[in-house]
Amino acid sequence: MWVDDSRAHQVDRPEGRLLDVEDWIVTDGDVSRLLTVSRSTVRGAVVVTAQGEVDLTSAPQLEVVLDEVVRDSSVPIVDLSGVSFLGSVGLSVLLAAAQKADPRRLRVVVSSPQVSRPITVTGLDKVLELFDTLDAALAQP
Repeated sequence: MWVDDSRAHQVDRPEGRLLDVEDWIVTDGDVSRLLTVSRSTVRGAVVVTAQGEVDLTSAPQLEVVLDEVVRDSSVPIVDLSGVSFLGSVGLSVLLAAAQKADPRRLRVVVSSPQVSRPITVTGLDKVLELFDTLDAALAQP
């Protein structure tokens, strides 16, 4: 389900409840309740924030938002500080986004070993700019 507006919306949930949404959020309640992806503008940079687990079922949610942001933003930042698991499909999504962002480097915020370890073990840290905090990523010129 997509919500694409900065105003609050009523969004139908699979359980039949309504949810007020105040920023741009991508979820697919029937496929994965493991991941929430939102997009916001912070100090002129577009920040994609993921919270939860990025696995085979939830990675497409992240991919859809990253494709649009990388295409339209001069300073794309992915905040994975709220991610507790990053599987191989999530790594592929980050690699594809980094390749589309080229020659710009995709800035990625990682704060846990569960996320940073797969990135460094696969060598993806060579094509991404990794940061410990969102503030550090935003401070980069």
